[in-house]
Amino acid sequence: MLTDGDGLEVLAAEQCLELLATTRLGRIAVTIRAVPTIFPVDFRLVDGHVVFRAGGGGKLYKAAANKVVAFEVDEVDDAWKQGWSVVVVGTAREVKDHDTMESGLGGAPALWGPRTGSHLIAILPALVSGRRFTTST
Repeated sequence: MLTDGDGLEVLAAEQCLELLATTRLGRIAVTIRAVPTIFPVDFRLVDGHVVFRAGGGGKLYKAAANKVVAFEVDEVDDAWKQGWSVVVVGTAREVKDHDTMESGLGGAPALWGPRTGSHLIAILPALVSGRRFTTST
């Protein structure tokens, strides 16, 4: 097991993608007028892409489409004894083949409004990194 300078387990890209597939809520970091902004999104991992919906007139769609973005997901147990964090960096692109991606989304609920997002956005990971921690106390 490889650890970083803080004693956290360094996860391989494959492990990170496996963890991404186990959860549904993530955060996408974009830049709006040179200011970092983070949006929570309901997402799915579809064919190696992080896929989520965004409204056409919304800030997220305008900030993410065809831009390099960061995406983060984590999970920690209630006692803070174990957990993990995964970060994906890549270019976000609007998906034109809705049938393929919609089938992968599996009827994902719209968490932030009625059928939030008429546009599908996919992030093709260029960089995937993650850490896992376990405490014995």
